[in-house]
Amino acid sequence: MVAPLRRWGCRQPLLLFILLGKLWGTGAGQIRYSVLEELDKGSFVGNIAKDLGLQPRELTERGVRIVSRGKTQLFSLNPGSGSLITAGRIDREELCAQSAPCLVSFNILVENKMKIYGVEVEIIDINDNSPRFRDEELKVKINENAPVGMRLVLPFARDPDVDVNSLQNYQLSSNIHFSLDVKSGNDKQKYPELVLDRPLDREKEAVHDLLLTAVDGGDPIFSGTTHIRVLVLDANDNAPLFTRPEYRVSVPEDIPVGTRLLTLTATDPDEGLNGKLTYSFRNEEDKISETFELDSSLGQISTLQSLDYEESRFYLIEVEAQDGGALLASATVLVTVQDVNDNAPEVILTSLTSSVSEDCLPGTVIALLSVHDSDSGENGEIACSIPRNLPFELEKSVDNYYHLLTTKALDREETSDYNITVTAIDRGTPPLSTETHISLKVEDINDNPPAFSHISYSTYIPENNSRGVSIFSVSAHDPDSGENARVTYSLREDTLQGAPLSSYVSINSDTGVLYALRSFDYEQFRDLQLWVTASDSGNPPLSSNVSLSLFVLDQNDNVPEILYPAPPTDGSTGVELAPRSAEPGYLVTKVVAVDRDSGQNAWLSYHLLKASEPGLFAVGVHTGEVRTARALQDRDALKQSLVVAVQDHGQPPLSATVTLTVAVANSIPDVLADLESIKTSSDPDDSGLTLYLVVSLAAVSCVFLAFVIVLLVLRLRRWHTSRLLQASGGVLPNPPVSHFVGVDGVRAFLQTYSHEVSLTTDSGKSHIIFPQPNYADTLISAESCEKSEPLLIPDQINANKEEPGVFQVSFFFSPPTGDDWSICFLNHFSVTFKFC
Repeated sequence: MVAPLRRWGCRQPLLLFILLGKLWGTGAGQIRYSVLEELDKGSFVGNIAKDLGLQPRELTERGVRIVSRGKTQLFSLNPGSGSLITAGRIDREELCAQSAPCLVSFNILVENKMKIYGVEVEIIDINDNSPRFRDEELKVKINENAPVGMRLVLPFARDPDVDVNSLQNYQLSSNIHFSLDVKSGNDKQKYPELVLDRPLDREKEAVHDLLLTAVDGGDPIFSGTTHIRVLVLDANDNAPLFTRPEYRVSVPEDIPVGTRLLTLTATDPDEGLNGKLTYSFRNEEDKISETFELDSSLGQISTLQSLDYEESRFYLIEVEAQDGGALLASATVLVTVQDVNDNAPEVILTSLTSSVSEDCLPGTVIALLSVHDSDSGENGEIACSIPRNLPFELEKSVDNYYHLLTTKALDREETSDYNITVTAIDRGTPPLSTETHISLKVEDINDNPPAFSHISYSTYIPENNSRGVSIFSVSAHDPDSGENARVTYSLREDTLQGAPLSSYVSINSDTGVLYALRSFDYEQFRDLQLWVTASDSGNPPLSSNVSLSLFVLDQNDNVPEILYPAPPTDGSTGVELAPRSAEPGYLVTKVVAVDRDSGQNAWLSYHLLKASEPGLFAVGVHTGEVRTARALQDRDALKQSLVVAVQDHGQPPLSATVTLTVAVANSIPDVLADLESIKTSSDPDDSGLTLYLVVSLAAVSCVFLAFVIVLLVLRLRRWHTSRLLQASGGVLPNPPVSHFVGVDGVRAFLQTYSHEVSLTTDSGKSHIIFPQPNYADTLISAESCEKSEPLLIPDQINANKEEPGVFQVSFFFSPPTGDDWSICFLNHFSVTFKFC
């Protein structure tokens, strides 16, 4: 009967599978399916791609996979169809036993979205198990004089299926002496009993063979059978009798497994088989049979597993003794379990404050907690404590409740967090304890002003600093927290040289960085005193002050100032005399200069920059003294021009120059006499002079024309090169403009020193006006050439204009060096020639 039903169930028609494997729906991110057990590997469970809103091909692209935690993988994904399939046969009874419903949960991970979907699959029971009896054959003995209505307890069957597929009823084969009565226990298990309907007669029928069938309610219906052989015994007129109707035993819960608890004793005055007793548990319960073992021959009860006082404090066991004649006697065994200290106390936080203000008063309640111990007696008596070095105490309240209180004022800056360990220990032997940790944060109040790391600060800044440059940074620390520790900085109002201090220096209120609002001048002031205030943001705010000394460092920003020779005020200057009889080392004059800077920036040195007669004079590097370097000779020119540079030792160095005119003569009359002789010797033949002037003029014109042609060629070449660069997209830097122009191998520096000399003769008297020294700190530019005066004084030029035969040629002669003359075409001065 079983085989045909099983074969029908294994065919599993497609229609039934679709109806039972429907999707129950998705809600709140949970996908639910149902599937029958015992399906073949690869059976369809649900269209997971559709429920995830994806195409089947997207399962692989998006990295969709099943995520489970340490369980055997029951399901898998079919990337081709996008469906959830079984990974193998699923046995509901093995997976969930008799629990209903049987749910398997796992997660679906969409990896590219990092999103998890919960999936729950219900394994639906099918009727794949038939009811089964423990024994295929059972022998039951009954006395032939047993009264009608006597009941014999029959073994019950078990079916691992659930609900309707489980055991539903029992059936007994037809006979005239016995009937079947089925009772339901508290556990909903059905227990069969054999009821004697008619008196037995062993002489007529000593054995009765019955077939007990257990059937379930599945579709198809499965059943299981056991053969019951009823043996009719000879009359047994004495029933067994226990020595006591009730046995009591008390054992500790920690006794080892297998310990013998007690031995039951029953007697039967009958002889032979009728007097042989067999002991067994009556109305056997799973809990009793799993915990205790009864020796059927000796009546000894021992433990099969550990006892637990907290799970069950006593066990009531019904034991029966049956003799060979099927007469029974019963007794009650009460096993009392004694408690041992095997449970640690439990601490429960009923109410907890996670933070408390540091200005809270002593006695403030921090937490309310309760303690519990599952043990009894002294094993369940608990004492609570906390470390003594903390500003807290435990105060016992009603029952097993305790208050955690503060005992003194708290200081957040000293301790901002407390980790309070509550220890609960029982009075058992040995005692057991439990620790519970309570974290308490102390909230801050504004009770600390900001504090600077130094009592005063000093810093330096070079003069001529850029506006907005950072000078210094101050920092103050506030041990408070939050807004109470947020520090802002400000400067105390003050004035400096009549101006508010805030116009010189500012401070960033958040970072404490000071910035210069002006460019400082060391020569104006060398230091200033500031007061910085640090305030917190508490309520009310607290503040502190610190002094800051700012020292200005000197920079080399002042050019040396020449005091002697003094700058001219009337358009003329004096002449230094050097007698022709002067020996080497003769002191001609001394250049005196000062520098407004300080230190190395004001340390001056003197150098001879240029001389009309090189090697004739020398300048003391540190003294500025101008001395003769060799003895004067007759061939030395009357007028000697010296350019002396005064340079400081700053970085970079700055310098100033002065031009000295030295007349080589013993006295001023000697100077005038020498000039007269020069004038007299300079009157050659008029025709020769005219020829020389014409030749000179022609030469100068040719040179000028050649210069213009060369200049035009260079300009055309540069224009052509720029056009080529524009066409090719390249960029080349412009070549630097030459600082000098060369003519016939003689070069004239465009920025040169110019000297002006006017020589006039009037009424037989000669007048000489020596040039003024140039006090520029750099070489003069080409503009100075444009401003040069003509060699002859204006009055004489005007006089020459009225005379016939006078023509004027304008060109520029640079100061001669030796016997060479250089021509500057960019600037000019006038030389007038007169022909008589």
